[in-house]
Amino acid sequence: MTRRIAMRDYVQAARAFRWEIPASFNFAGDVVDALARNPDHLAMICVDAAGRERRYTFRDVSEQSSRLANGLTRLGVKRGDRVLVALPRVPEWQITMVACLKCGAIPIPCVEMLTERDLAYRIGHSGAVAVVATAANAGKFASAPPALLRIAVGEAEGWQTLDALMAAEPPQFDPVRLRADEPAILYYTSGSSGHPKGVTHAARALYAWRVSAWYWLDLDERDLMWCTADTGWSKAGTSILFGPWSCGTPVLFHDGPFDPQERLRLLRDYGVTVFCASATELRRLLNEPLDAQAYPALRLTVSAGESVNPAVVTRWQEVMGTPLLDGYGQTETLMTVLNFRVMPVKPGSMGKPLPGTEAVVLRDDTAALAAAGEPGRLAIRLPNPQVMLGYWDDPERTAATRITVDGTEYFLTGDRALMDDDGYLFYQGRDDDLINASGYRIGPLEVENVLMEHPAVQECAVVPSPDTERGEVVKAYVVLRPGHAGSDAMVAELQQHARMLTAPYKYPRRIAFVDELPKTATGKIRRNVLRQQEFAGGGDTMA
Repeated sequence: MTRRIAMRDYVQAARAFRWEIPASFNFAGDVVDALARNPDHLAMICVDAAGRERRYTFRDVSEQSSRLANGLTRLGVKRGDRVLVALPRVPEWQITMVACLKCGAIPIPCVEMLTERDLAYRIGHSGAVAVVATAANAGKFASAPPALLRIAVGEAEGWQTLDALMAAEPPQFDPVRLRADEPAILYYTSGSSGHPKGVTHAARALYAWRVSAWYWLDLDERDLMWCTADTGWSKAGTSILFGPWSCGTPVLFHDGPFDPQERLRLLRDYGVTVFCASATELRRLLNEPLDAQAYPALRLTVSAGESVNPAVVTRWQEVMGTPLLDGYGQTETLMTVLNFRVMPVKPGSMGKPLPGTEAVVLRDDTAALAAAGEPGRLAIRLPNPQVMLGYWDDPERTAATRITVDGTEYFLTGDRALMDDDGYLFYQGRDDDLINASGYRIGPLEVENVLMEHPAVQECAVVPSPDTERGEVVKAYVVLRPGHAGSDAMVAELQQHARMLTAPYKYPRRIAFVDELPKTATGKIRRNVLRQQEFAGGGDTMA
């Protein structure tokens, strides 16, 4: 087993670290059931929008997940089957995730805001055999195959009820022994072209993700961790479920809208010690009256998913009196380049590689390593247990993420970075056209496809546009069909159209009407030209 080495000096800890991945690993049994031996060990505090609280020990999670695992097995779910988990921030999410792992099923966490079309694609592409969702979202699965097993949190016509299913089953289940390289979880993430990609991680990754909880989150059993990430994000896996619980750390889980004062109240009243939030959230919290003495338990804040502005890092530390550590990761690798408490923070830097991870910058024109200060392609040396097995049912796209340099294989992240003389990495943007809006990764083609269904749209291109609040927002350049004119009313109509057909966070917040789009000689739209124009401050915008 990989040993936790005390990090008093980054260089020494990184040099001493060794991966020792067990031959088989099941998070449900090896972590949750093991912690359940202490009946009083708190696992999570769940608070809803009305302030109602539910507390669960690891014994509770172990028994309820065993009941559900028995129920899934009885209903025909087998090892390797895919199960959509489309739940908000409610304790049934953790219970369902753990239950799937217990019986060897592969959970597919989904953002609750996904539309019927989004969900239908995931079901079809993954070959999912079951879904667990809230009764309120049951209608989104009306067009799903009749054979799909439907389980609802709440009452929904034609659906199994989660509570009734668990009540009929025993609270013991012998977890399946998953091979280290066996698929264990599947996340869908947006690509710059085509449909979302199915990122497949092995059981070894669920084991390896504890390392970022050791060294970045700095967790142990005395902490209370609160990560505000959406349950459909891979970040929720590492900072709500797999990371904290691998350290025996209880988590706060809040199911409610973003309200700055409520966020601060929860931090204060529950004595959160480690807080993880997006840069967008932190910027909004800094607009509130803050007094570090009101949060005596808080000792560390971290952020990932989007770059934290250096001014936010500095301001948070000044106001709250505790560090704010930015970090870099992606669905394909999770947290890999991070700032750590034991080393100086350079505001604006992603930090340094996690112990056990070697990150390099490759030159654009060759497969050689870039010089210090030279921007290039960020790559992770292989093998690395945190790196995905591959994209589900897409070997060609998987192969395109690998490159060999001087006999060493690397994973290409698709991101750009530069490394300074001290080994700190600085994010430089995407190799492709992905849009990162408040931590949500949005593929432009997903939005373009929806806009093209509107009868007034002849052509369109979607690119990121800089925004002080969200980092980036979705902007659409639209060529209208003859007989239609650009106006505020047309902007509102196109935005409403997009909201109806795809997840709300994907709609274009800015729209520019143009006569034509820049294209290559072969007729391909040159999004890079529009993107450069946006970040240079150009372009007419109607919003």
